[in-house]
Amino acid sequence: MATQIAMITRRNLTVIFRTPQALLPPLIISVFFLVIYDSTLGEAAAFLPGLSGNSYLGFILPLSLVSSALSGSSLAAQNLVRDIESGYFDKLLLTPASRTALLLGPIVAGGFILGLQAVFVIVVGLLMGLQSATGMAGLLAVIGLAVLLGSGFAGFTVSAALGSGNAAVTQAASFLFFPLTFLTASFVPLELLSGWLKVAAKLNPITYVLEAMRSLLNSGWDMTALWQGIGACLILAIAMYALAVYALRVRTKRK
Repeated sequence: MATQIAMITRRNLTVIFRTPQALLPPLIISVFFLVIYDSTLGEAAAFLPGLSGNSYLGFILPLSLVSSALSGSSLAAQNLVRDIESGYFDKLLLTPASRTALLLGPIVAGGFILGLQAVFVIVVGLLMGLQSATGMAGLLAVIGLAVLLGSGFAGFTVSAALGSGNAAVTQAASFLFFPLTFLTASFVPLELLSGWLKVAAKLNPITYVLEAMRSLLNSGWDMTALWQGIGACLILAIAMYALAVYALRVRTKRK
């Protein structure tokens, strides 16, 4: 199983790296938002309760990582669409390869790509003056959270690819999660939200991922926030993998 997953992941990564220009739009969007948010709100953050004394760059950078995961989550799924359109995926289904490996290969490849994107965004943040309260270990933990979250998003786009077999639908599906980034504590601490938005933010799994990343960058090792963030990522990833399994079953029944 591990060998099959590694081979399929490697194939997906090879195809992605053959068109490196596809990696640029998510990176450009994430860095653009990071620079704009820090430039426009960085000074005002000193007047916000809960942020005084903390870096707004460390507060807003996790949002850029989530944006990168959202916009780049369909890269591996696009490979799956091409395999479906060419008939190659149907041939894979006839081989002894495990269907679990056929699903996890694109998802793992997507998570790996999102990890590289997270490294790039963090390097840009460091050049802008980011100082991690937990040092290099905390930065690695932030990258790990970005990979886990991105794997969940990748699982959803893989489901869309299996369900539609269409590149445009798969690309559009990656933006269905985009509103979730605004139904959370995007620009101010969670305690400053009120009404229905605060209720929505507490139900939103992205909130706990953002809080975990922000604590690592600004506060220190808050194990409660960290485990909540990991738990939210795992719940999302498992749910999206189950959706991908269902989409594959529906597709094979149609055949």
